[in-house]
Amino acid sequence: MIYLCSMTNIAIFASGAGSNARKIIEYFANHTSIRVALVLSNNRSAGVLDIAKTHQIPIAICNKVTLQKEEEIMPLLHQFHIDFIALAGFMVLIPAYLTVAFQNRIINIHPALLPKYGGKGMYGMHVHEAVFQQQEKESGISIHFVNAKYDDGDIIFQEKINIESCENATEIASKVLACEHANYAKVIEKVVIEFREKESE
Repeated sequence: MIYLCSMTNIAIFASGAGSNARKIIEYFANHTSIRVALVLSNNRSAGVLDIAKTHQIPIAICNKVTLQKEEEIMPLLHQFHIDFIALAGFMVLIPAYLTVAFQNRIINIHPALLPKYGGKGMYGMHVHEAVFQQQEKESGISIHFVNAKYDDGDIIFQEKINIESCENATEIASKVLACEHANYAKVIEKVVIEFREKESE
């Protein structure tokens, strides 16, 4: 079911410190038609929860078992009239009921140029270390729709970064993160606006 109204509500799912979540929250803080309405985490000590509290955004804690319970998660999302979900370092596979209910409305960002360096186990520094070990000359980001498999959904946006000068995985990670921060919220905005335009046709 789609809940689109005058204001499009986004839920951010995140597991860690939340640097991408912070950028998304700040980007939409004064937006006229899109807002972050909920931050959900599977980690009670995640830094992203403090970011949400600072911006007075409701939070929810949800472990792996609870996430599988459609009868608990869907009412929560309905309560906050969630239209889109943005994953920002969320370390749990999204269950099929969510990918069906929010088809082409769950977005993820991956710190590499998919389909390379994607799939189960390919997250965070694991990705950058693999890229470095393979002596790649470029890396980048991939923003994609989410389906029931890791990093498998249709790609929405990619940006390449030259990493020939990087001497280790940490330097690659820094360059890629800067690219994530520069692009993720803007791409979310574009996807939401395009979806709303199609719905209004």
